[in-house]
Amino acid sequence: FWLKPSGSGIPPSQPSAEPTQELEAMGKTRVISKGYRHGTRDKYSKKYRTKGRPGIARYLVNFKRGDYVDIVADPSIQKGLPYSLYHGRTGIVFNVNRNALGVEITKVVGNRQLRKRLHVRIEHVRKSRCNEAFKKRVKENDRKKQQAKLEGKSIVVKRQPEGPKPKKMVEATPDEIEVLAPLPFVENYF
Repeated sequence: FWLKPSGSGIPPSQPSAEPTQELEAMGKTRVISKGYRHGTRDKYSKKYRTKGRPGIARYLVNFKRGDYVDIVADPSIQKGLPYSLYHGRTGIVFNVNRNALGVEITKVVGNRQLRKRLHVRIEHVRKSRCNEAFKKRVKENDRKKQQAKLEGKSIVVKRQPEGPKPKKMVEATPDEIEVLAPLPFVENYF
């Protein structure tokens, strides 16, 4: 049979009685991967012209407790690589070590949110820009309050919803009104 090697002792004219056993001996042709990095073929692939190890600037960033950070896994550094679920997530720094940061993240499990704490090496972490607009607004509000205090006025810096648009009256003369109607059907046999 075609699965047996030629020197198996069975003449080629007699096919083996049970080919299914030999197929089972080959093993599964497809494997469902359950490893730590399964399903990360695209997620952990680096962009064009960014392959290789990170630059020195990645290591010179200062992190403090309470900072917002984005976890972006760098596949060129295998040490301290977070699990693929946390790739792209934003968390808050709760601990700073020599080579790693402790990051607290919320993870949705079923109908609840769990607070997960994990330590990630600095290569896999970037400072987040998620609260830039908030910080800018706080600075502007402080400046407005200081200006109002000098002028002796009281100011409200709370954001107000936009609300509905103001009303409009549309007026037209009878000459401008044009009624749109379908043209009458005319049978044309020419």
